[in-house]
This record gives sequence, structure tokens and C-alpha cells, in this order.
Amino acid sequence: MTITLLGVVGSPSPGGRSFAAARALLDGAAAAGATADVLELADRPDPEAIQRAIEDADGIVFATPTYRARSSSLVKGVLENTGRGVAGDTRAPLLGKATAIVHTGATAHHFLAVDDLRDVLGGFFAAQVLSPGLYFEGADYVDADGIPTLTDRARELAEAHGRAFAEFTAAVRAAPAVRALRPLL
Repeated sequence: MTITLLGVVGSPSPGGRSFAAARALLDGAAAAGATADVLELADRPDPEAIQRAIEDADGIVFATPTYRARSSSLVKGVLENTGRGVAGDTRAPLLGKATAIVHTGATAHHFLAVDDLRDVLGGFFAAQVLSPGLYFEGADYVDADGIPTLTDRARELAEAHGRAFAEFTAAVRAAPAVRALRPLL
């Protein structure tokens, strides 16, 4: 059975650095046999369509620029509208789901923002998070005719995480006891 992955890109600008990083990770996953799609929140997709896409995918990659050591408000908005399966929630699309994190920023100073999102996904939603996550800074990109492109080293790292994420997602999907874990509260 094919693994299906979804990249949720939380940049306010389409086609930017976060998109390039997510695309490279998903390319690595595709090389390992997964299918992947990207949903850019800059395109203002319907909130219900976002939730359905998250529910339908086996694994979710959250890619976001870093603002003040945190994820973008677009990613936060998606998570605020996502049920956890507790306190009357009728849906829990991230519960027991494999997830991966890609943060981008100008410098390495805010790389710990990955940990913040990992805590939210793992503790609050009971999603399974591939560690250690990725953080790419400005030096990890080159400008190719106005299009942000990862350097060879950064692309290789993202693709390696993508291959690992495909395997991780397959393992989580095949582990009913892991998928049955619930949020902390």
C-alpha cells in the first residue's frame, strides 16, 4: 500500500523558502515510494479542505517560516482549527498521525522553534513526530532566477529526512497501539 504524504506550507508568500524545503523533503519521500502533495496556506484554501486533506494523508509535513522563534500564524491557525478528539471534538485528524517539521529562518538563531512545534504536535495532538526536525537558514539557499533553491548540502539533508519520513510514516501506520495513544489532556 502506498504511503500518502501532505506538505502543509505556512508561509504567507507562495513558492518561497518553506515551500522549497518542504518540496525537497517530499521529493526524498517520493524516491522512497511515497506519494506527496503540497498545500500552500498562502493560497487561502478552505479550512474544511485543509482538515480533510490532513485526515486523508498518512503523514503530514509542516513547513513554516520562523517568526520570533515560533511557527507562522498560518500554521498556528490551522492547528487552532484542528480537533484533538477530546472534550467533545468530533474529529482528530492528527491523532496518531506521522508528522515532520521544517522551519526556515534568516539565521540559525531561532532553530529551537522546531522544538516548540514538536511539543504542540506530540503533546497536544498526540501526533508522532519525526525527530530531530529540520531548520534551514538563509545560507542554505541560493537564488535561482528569483526562485529560492536549497544548496546541494541542504537539499541532500532534506531528501534524507524525506526518505526517513516515508519509512517512519509506514511504521506508524502499521502500529495500531501507537496510533491509539491520546493527547496528554
